[in-house]
Amino acid sequence: MKVKRINPSLTSSYDFNLPQELIANHPVSPADTAKLLIYNRSTNTITHEIFKNIINYLPQNTSIFLNDTKVIKARIFGKKDTGGKVELLLNKHLPNNDTYLVYIKGKVHVGTKLYFEQDLEAEVVELVEDDGSRVVKFTQNNNHIPFQVLIEILNDIGHIPLPVYINREDEKCDETDYQTLFAKNYGAVAAPTASLHFTEELLDELKDKFETNYLTLHVGAGTFKPVDVEDITKHNMHSEYYDIPQKTQEALNNNSTKKLAVGTTATRTLEYYTRTKKVSGECDLFLNPDNQPQIVDILLTNFHLPKSTLIMLVASFVGLEKTLELYEEAIKNEYRFYSYGDAMLII
Repeated sequence: MKVKRINPSLTSSYDFNLPQELIANHPVSPADTAKLLIYNRSTNTITHEIFKNIINYLPQNTSIFLNDTKVIKARIFGKKDTGGKVELLLNKHLPNNDTYLVYIKGKVHVGTKLYFEQDLEAEVVELVEDDGSRVVKFTQNNNHIPFQVLIEILNDIGHIPLPVYINREDEKCDETDYQTLFAKNYGAVAAPTASLHFTEELLDELKDKFETNYLTLHVGAGTFKPVDVEDITKHNMHSEYYDIPQKTQEALNNNSTKKLAVGTTATRTLEYYTRTKKVSGECDLFLNPDNQPQIVDILLTNFHLPKSTLIMLVASFVGLEKTLELYEEAIKNEYRFYSYGDAMLII
């Protein structure tokens, strides 16, 4: 892996070459047989392990934080009022009203109506120029439908919204593979993928030994968006709804434990709460080498896209040069990358 300039403020510095064959199109089975790269910052050492042995590397006084968001079957196919085919990706339920932010393949204008199975209709009410998204209202048989009813319809007619780098259509197995064991609250269009490595047995083992806490951050499509400005400080970070229950707040306020965030989404939620003390709302925190973590001590994460906010978050823990070194080590050892790929633990 070679970059021309190593400057943590430049997006181009977070680029790297990844062999196509290292992009995982399916997860390994069992999930906890994935590879685990462990980087110990205090000793500056790298260890190659199997994920199921992660418990042997965590400090005794570790408190674990997991994101219990649940992925929606957010990808649906239908027709426009002109008869043309259309594909819609639900991104997020907008707060305090009955509208939704979506992405639509094909040209639409305000007032365009889209028709789907089960008499589901969507009317375009706003065009968002910044990112090409659209605001729509959903109805069924001309009647307003609440969010939970929409979820039930999507569970029947929708598809799991696999990331574009998984070069295949979704399959029945993705309904479980692309959902965490503890997924509870519908609202995400992408899974918190660091959590996909747990099996029931491993999760029970961790719960027996460590305090385990849950929070919710509904992962949006913006998580995959590359940073498209060269100066990362000029990047307009997407926002995602989050909620932190009382028990998790208490665990966060316990200064005697090490905090392990499982995934970038849990990390951003904990760090946003630490900075704002807001227990719910919209999180738009952008962690990078110039905005380092304040409360998360240990990070568990997958290997991420070049020039993404996710690899920049990793660099907020270990710096840009070390991040590129760890990614080079992973490529050399044929780790599998992205959502269904292997994992890295930074302690």
